[in-house]
Amino acid sequence: MSALQRTDVGRVDGDAVVLHEDKQYYPSAREVYGPDVETLVQEEDTQALSEPIVAPRVERKFAIEEQDLPDTLYDRTFLLQTAEHPEFLRNVAVVGHLHHGKTSLLDMLVTQSHPGINQPRRDRLRYTDNHVLERARGISIRAAPITLMLPSSSGKSLVTTFIDTPGHCNFIDEVACGLAAADGMLLCVDAAEGFVPETAEIVRLAVAQQLDIALCITKLDRLILELKFPPQDAYIKLRHLIEEVNVAIASVDPSPSLRVSPERGNVIFTAATLGWSFTLDSFARFYAEQYRGIMVEDFALRLWGDFFYDEQTRRFNRSSEAVLGGKRSFVHFILEPIYKLVTHTLATEKPELEKTLASLGIKLKPAAYKLDARPLLELVSQEFFGEAKSMVDVIFRTIKPPHRSSPAKLEHLYQGLPMQDGLLCHAIKLLPATDALSFSCLVRVYSGTLRRGQRVNVLDETSDNVHIAEISGVFLPGGRYKAEVEQVGPGSIVLVDGIDDCMTKTATLTSSQDVPRFAPLAHLTSSVVRLAVEPYNPPELPKMLAGLQMINKAYPLASIRVEESGEHTIFGTGELYLDCIMHDLRKLYAGVEVKVSDPSVSFCETCIETSVIKCRAGSPNKKNTLTVVATQLDDAIAKEIQAGQLETNSYSSFQRHGWDVLAARSIWAFGPESHSPNLLRDDTLDDETDKGLLSQTRESVVQGFRWATREGPLCDEPVRNTQINVLDAVLANESIFRGAGQIVPAMRRVCYSGMLTATPRLMEPVYLVACMAPAESVSVVYAVLERRRGHVTQEVAIAGTPFYRVVGLVPVIDSFGFETDLRAQTRGKAFCQLAFDSWQIVPGDPLDKSAKPRALQQATAQQMARDFVLKTRRRKGLNTEISLSKYLDEDAVQLLRENDLVDPSLL
Repeated sequence: MSALQRTDVGRVDGDAVVLHEDKQYYPSAREVYGPDVETLVQEEDTQALSEPIVAPRVERKFAIEEQDLPDTLYDRTFLLQTAEHPEFLRNVAVVGHLHHGKTSLLDMLVTQSHPGINQPRRDRLRYTDNHVLERARGISIRAAPITLMLPSSSGKSLVTTFIDTPGHCNFIDEVACGLAAADGMLLCVDAAEGFVPETAEIVRLAVAQQLDIALCITKLDRLILELKFPPQDAYIKLRHLIEEVNVAIASVDPSPSLRVSPERGNVIFTAATLGWSFTLDSFARFYAEQYRGIMVEDFALRLWGDFFYDEQTRRFNRSSEAVLGGKRSFVHFILEPIYKLVTHTLATEKPELEKTLASLGIKLKPAAYKLDARPLLELVSQEFFGEAKSMVDVIFRTIKPPHRSSPAKLEHLYQGLPMQDGLLCHAIKLLPATDALSFSCLVRVYSGTLRRGQRVNVLDETSDNVHIAEISGVFLPGGRYKAEVEQVGPGSIVLVDGIDDCMTKTATLTSSQDVPRFAPLAHLTSSVVRLAVEPYNPPELPKMLAGLQMINKAYPLASIRVEESGEHTIFGTGELYLDCIMHDLRKLYAGVEVKVSDPSVSFCETCIETSVIKCRAGSPNKKNTLTVVATQLDDAIAKEIQAGQLETNSYSSFQRHGWDVLAARSIWAFGPESHSPNLLRDDTLDDETDKGLLSQTRESVVQGFRWATREGPLCDEPVRNTQINVLDAVLANESIFRGAGQIVPAMRRVCYSGMLTATPRLMEPVYLVACMAPAESVSVVYAVLERRRGHVTQEVAIAGTPFYRVVGLVPVIDSFGFETDLRAQTRGKAFCQLAFDSWQIVPGDPLDKSAKPRALQQATAQQMARDFVLKTRRRKGLNTEISLSKYLDEDAVQLLRENDLVDPSLL
């Protein structure tokens, strides 16, 4: 027992001598905090001076979110009860070009249905743009759903889920996600800028998916306040715009039932910043309330087209010659009253304006007349036009409810027969949470009931495995808020928590495991731009890899690949797309500093002729031999395969392209994916090849073909527009000697030799450039394109504006910095967007060893293909020499050398 009997902290019994090492001046951490608290004692100077001893709590918040559910003009319980009746439910994707008023249109609906939310005076509300980058850049980056209950003119309430999609070409993958979830499309077109070519591709996709289309002409106030059009010219501008939309629709399906026109009730005119919208029916009802005896439907049909109103006889005429002045009814009854309302509001004094508004039944508070011109015009417009009931009428009339549109959507998206009962949902997209640590999934319910706490089978598109997950939450989307619900039924679009760990891009949620899956989404563009990344601090590599996995989930067309050299590569659709990815990687998901390489592009490989000899390759055990010939695939067939219009069993479609019945029935596979533009065909003869053995090794042959087309012989890039014909196969009788380990590498080698002897060529991606510039800057656009190997394909004047629309093509590899260069050269007068268009062959022979590009000098046209191949192989860590002898047997090499069929340097 110790000589010192401790009775209290810092005290000892008696006058005993206390040694220095036994003294205790302060209580220990264990005595202060108790035995259940873990304590850590560190030596001095082991912690960096820049780090606090106790790190402050960091609140991760990368998006705007409402703290509480905002007040609405409707009861949310009533909304859920109404959604149970499919005839009062609509799902609408709001699409359009950049800055064509999609988000502003939804802001108008939000402010009208949420009394506590008002438009800010100095900036737009942008209620569906919540990401930090969306707020900073002023554009939409992600598809954002929002569910609203809106009243119609008949007094009925309609539950509508709007999906606000980005307008920038780089984020067109988000548009594809929105269309996959919706039953119809609300196409927004700026009244001043008109219909742009980039939007035409979206219209064609919507028509192909059998979606209903309603046209919303936005920013109508620009014709009055900015361009100062007379009413007659404004009508001509609007009519021309509608015809352009109909031309795009007719290019896919010329059916008259798909046309959009105001008299058909599927066109809305809006000015969202002023808070008003109208249709022909809404104006007809307005006049019917003012004057008795007007038949609303008949009057509305005469408000558009070549109908002229005679004020003297009060009759409509089809000919302008019969009416003095020649004013169309749309101009007389709609545009001129709007022009007068705007003019009186902006130009007259308070007494006269007050009298004018009183005649229209509008009474404002005295303080309203002291407002500036723009706020006063907004207030008067909102009082005159009222709520956006006309838009609800158009959506209710034009777009089918979910229970009527679901069969067509399932036929297009689902890889099998739809379930008669049970749960079937399509998980379309992952949306990051506010703290960027998890994801909510955008889900469309097709059958059954989705409940909170329910256990579902998650079938990811990238895996054959079935994951079982528990739904931790079901929410109605609201832009900046989520309203939690217990359950939802068929036709609903909701946000679901708890399944993000089981999926990558899209998935199928079912109550049964043995069901088909939803097909991967069909996108309008490809990820052709790449960046190589690595962390500044090598120990932070695991954090970066975890961040890359999150990036792969958050962006539909982003893909991550690890090259043979070990570098991690991110693929995206363009510069802005990758810039947003790098921001999210550094700030949201990884939280580390990342080094980035210069941007590069993806190439493709092809052949433009037929193999000069029958290429033969043996298996590693020398017991199997395959003989093939490579040739160029017809471009029309390649396009139909990639569009999903051709399958391996589409015999009649191949016969339409000139193939005989035997050739059409001999197609084995497309590669490397199910809809990639490469084709494998069995061209063997029964008397030369054992068809029984060949059919047993068919799966291995197809696997080798897809391996070869996934990584081509020139620089390990994918192959396009190539057809491989199997001419002969000598196979071992014993199955152990013709397994996949023998057939797959042999097929890969023989495909390589076939392509290398069929005049191989390198293909590069090409951007479609759409520029809008004044007349004096058009020549500058031509010059900037020519410096980057581009050229102009179309130049048209935008009707009613001083601007021209210049459309051209430029290689993606020469497009980096194009937009900045164009703005600098035109002093900010020109605006452009770049979208992927097609693949074109790079000038020059990639196998020409005489072409030797010099360092730090631009390669000539004949050296370009060789230059791209060498640089790509060096970047991937491959040998710069491409040798045919590595893939051919000795007899074939000798035959090529004797007949001088290829360059001797390749042998």
